[in-house]
Amino acid sequence: MLFNNDVESRQKILVVDDDPANLHLLDSALGDLAQVLCSAGGADALEQAETELPDIILLDIEMPEMDGFEICRRLKNNPKTCNISIIFVTAHSESTFEYKSLEYGGIDFIGKPVDIALCRLRVKNHLMLKRHEAALIETQKDMQALVNQIPAYISYWSEDLNNLFNNDYEGKWLNLPHRATISKHASKILPSNLYLAVLDCLELDQLNHEFEIKLPDNGHQISDAQVHLTIAKQDNKFAGLLLTMTNISSIKQAKKQLYTENNRLKIMLNSIGDAVIATDELARVTFMNPIAERLTGWVNHDAMGLHIDEVMNLCDASTKYKGQNPVTIALKEQRTVGMALNCQLTSQDGTVYRVEDSASPIKDDEGYITGAIIVFHDCSESVAMAVKMSHLANHDQLTDLPNRILLHDRVSHACNVAKANNKLVALLMIDIDHFKFLNDSLGHALGDLMIKLVAKRLQSLIDPNATLARIGGDEFVLLLPNINSASQIDTIANDIVQSTQTPFRIEGKEHSLSVSIGISIFPTDAIRCEEMMTHADAAMYRAKDLGRARFCYFSQELESQLLKRSLLITNLKTAINTEAIEVYYQPKLDLKSMKIVGAEALARLSTPTGEVISPLDFIPLAEETGLIHDLGKIILVKSCAVAKKWSDEGHDLRIAVNIAAKQFSNPNFCETVTDALELTGLRSKYLELEVTESALMHDFDEALTILNTLSSIGLTIAIDDFGTGYSSLSYLKYFPVNTLKIDQSFVKDMFVDEQSLDIVKAVVNLAKSLKLTLVAEGIETLQQLDQLKTLVCEQGQGYLFSKPLPLEEFNLLLQKQ
Repeated sequence: MLFNNDVESRQKILVVDDDPANLHLLDSALGDLAQVLCSAGGADALEQAETELPDIILLDIEMPEMDGFEICRRLKNNPKTCNISIIFVTAHSESTFEYKSLEYGGIDFIGKPVDIALCRLRVKNHLMLKRHEAALIETQKDMQALVNQIPAYISYWSEDLNNLFNNDYEGKWLNLPHRATISKHASKILPSNLYLAVLDCLELDQLNHEFEIKLPDNGHQISDAQVHLTIAKQDNKFAGLLLTMTNISSIKQAKKQLYTENNRLKIMLNSIGDAVIATDELARVTFMNPIAERLTGWVNHDAMGLHIDEVMNLCDASTKYKGQNPVTIALKEQRTVGMALNCQLTSQDGTVYRVEDSASPIKDDEGYITGAIIVFHDCSESVAMAVKMSHLANHDQLTDLPNRILLHDRVSHACNVAKANNKLVALLMIDIDHFKFLNDSLGHALGDLMIKLVAKRLQSLIDPNATLARIGGDEFVLLLPNINSASQIDTIANDIVQSTQTPFRIEGKEHSLSVSIGISIFPTDAIRCEEMMTHADAAMYRAKDLGRARFCYFSQELESQLLKRSLLITNLKTAINTEAIEVYYQPKLDLKSMKIVGAEALARLSTPTGEVISPLDFIPLAEETGLIHDLGKIILVKSCAVAKKWSDEGHDLRIAVNIAAKQFSNPNFCETVTDALELTGLRSKYLELEVTESALMHDFDEALTILNTLSSIGLTIAIDDFGTGYSSLSYLKYFPVNTLKIDQSFVKDMFVDEQSLDIVKAVVNLAKSLKLTLVAEGIETLQQLDQLKTLVCEQGQGYLFSKPLPLEEFNLLLQKQ
C-alpha cells in the first residue's frame, strides 16, 4: 500500500522526556517522519496525549514527577488513549526493564544514548504499522457497512452448521434477534423448509446450489427468497457453508404484473379503434391487431415475417406516388415519424382508405433498436368532413355564396393580378332597400327565401370570372376583376339595379324591392381590401341618402367624411382614456322664484387644437361604436362628484344626467349608477337620470325592471324630449317616472304654431294629473317664459337664463344668486 506525504504529515509523535536536550534531539531526528509534539512528562504528557491523540509516544522511564511506567499505565487505562503505540526510551539496559516495558503495554524499547538511525528506523516502521492498522480498520468498517447495506441475508456456518456470522441485525429475515443466532445450530435458526433444503444440497455434494423458497410470513413482507449456497471444503471434506438469501417477492410480483400487463395490452391493442402493426428491427411484421387486418386486408399469421411495405400499400392520394413507409424511416433515423400528409392506403381487396398517424422505434433497456410500431387510423370521413368544413367556413350557409373570409382572399388576389397587368378591380357593395321592413312583414322564413332569390338573380347577371359574396344580412358584394374601363362597371351596376326591380314571386304573390349599390375601384380610390370594403360601404350609404335604387361611386367628399369620422373616433377614444371629456352645466330654474334648483350635465369634447365638437356629432358616434358606455360612466361620475361638492357647500341642487338608449339597455347599467353614487358619496336624491321615450319603449319589461331598481335607490327619473317619441302614453302609468321635460321644439314654436302651444298645454295638464314635475327646455324669450308661467309650468331651462357653462362659471352664477 502506498502512502503520500499528506497522509504521513497527519501522523503525530509525542516525545516525553524531562531532559530538554533529549527532546530537542528526537524532535530534530523525527520531524520529517511525522508531526512531533514534546512534553516534559507528568500531567502535561497525559493531557497532550488525550488532546492530540498521537500515533506513537516515545516515553522516557525515569522522570521525577511521574515515571514512564505510571504514565503508560494511565494511558492504557484511558479509553481515549489506550490504542496509542508506546515506545519506552531509557538508559537502563537490563532485561528486566524491557520485560516490564512490554508488561505495561509498550511495543518497543530504545536504549540511551539514542542511536538516531536505529530510532528513526523503528519509529518509521511503527508509523507504517499504524497506517496499515488504520487502513485495515477503515476497510473493516467499509466491509461492515457494505454488508449492512446489501439488501440480502448473508451468513457463514461451521462444518457443524453452527452460525458463525450473519447480517440479520434487525431480525427481519429469520424473525430472531441477532444475538440469538450467533453460534446457534441451523436447525434452531432456519425455517424448517429451508433447513431441509440445505441438508438436501449437502447430500448432493456440489459446491454451489441455487433455489427458490417461500419463507414464513414474519411481518416484514419477505415471502419469496432466492437462496444461494456455497460449500467450503478442506482436504476434500466439508469445512463450512456460505448461505445468502435475496428477497424476490417484488420480482415475482413484477413478473406477475408484467404477465397481466401483457395480456391487458394484447386485449387493448385488439380492441382499440386504431390499427397497430409491430415489426422487428428489419421492418418485418411481428404483430397486427384486427383493425390493421381489416384496413390492409392481411391476416395476422399470413403477414408475419413480411416486410411492412408488402403489407401496407401506401401512396400519395393526389399524385399516387409511393413513398417510404414511416416504419422504415423510424428504424433508420431512430425517431418518431409522422405519416405523410394526404396519405392513402390500398387494401388487398382494392378498398382505398385515407390514413394518418405515426411510427416509433422500439428500444430495449440499453437503448438498442429492437423493432418499431406504427399506429394509424382511417380518416376518410374526417378528410371529407374537413373539406366540407372548409367549404362552410368560406361560404354563406343560406345562399352558398362566398362569405367575407373567402371574399377577402379573392379581392387581395384580384388586386395583385390587376396591379401586374395594369387593370382595374371594382368592388360593388349591394344592399337591399328597406329589407328589415320586408323581413318583418313576410316573416324570417320568407325573408330568407327572398335573400336566396336575390342571390340567384344576381348570379345570373355576372360573368363567371366575377365573385358574388354575401357578407351578412341583406348585404352582397360583387367583385369584378380585370376591368378595363369604368363604363364596364356602369353597365353591370345599372343591370343589377334594373333587374332587381322586377318583382319576385313568393307563394303566388309578387314582391317588389330595390337595391342601393356603392362602388370602390382599385387602384383609383383604394389600394387595400379593407379600404375597398370601407369605401364601397360609404358609397352605398350615399346611394341610400340620394333616394335608393341607384349606384354611387366613392368620391373625395366621402373620403373626407370617412377621415373626419375616423379622427372623431380617435379624439373620442383619447378623451375617454384620459378622462378629458368636459362636463358643462346648464341651470334649471324654479319659474316661480326664479332661483336655480338644479342643473343638467352636458358632455363637451374638444380636439387637440382646442376646437369644440358638437355633441350632435360625437354622441351618436359614441352610441354607434359602443363607446357610449365608458363615456356615460365618466360623465356620471364627474356630475355626481360636482353635485356632492354643491351639497357640501349648502346648495340644494339636483344634477340631471342624460342616459343614451344603448346605456339604458346595458345589463350593468344599474350597477354603474350605484357605483358612481358610492364612489362620490352623493345622496341619491340629488341625482336625476334623463331617459328618452324611445329608450324606454325598446323593451318594455326590461325598462320597467331597470326603472324600478333605480327608483328603489332613491334617485328620480325624467322623460327627456317628451312629446317627440311614442304616441302611447300608457307607459307613464307603469313606469316610476318623476319628471317630464317638454321638448324645446314645442317651446320654440308656441307663438308661431298653434299646434305646438296645444301640445305644451296638454303636456302641462298631463303632468299635473299624474303629479309629475314639469320642466320646459329651450326657453329663450320673455314671452315664452310668461306663457309657461301662465300655464303653471314649474321649472325651465334655456338661453334666456344661461347657456351651458363650465363648472367655474356655473359656480360664480350660484354665488351671485
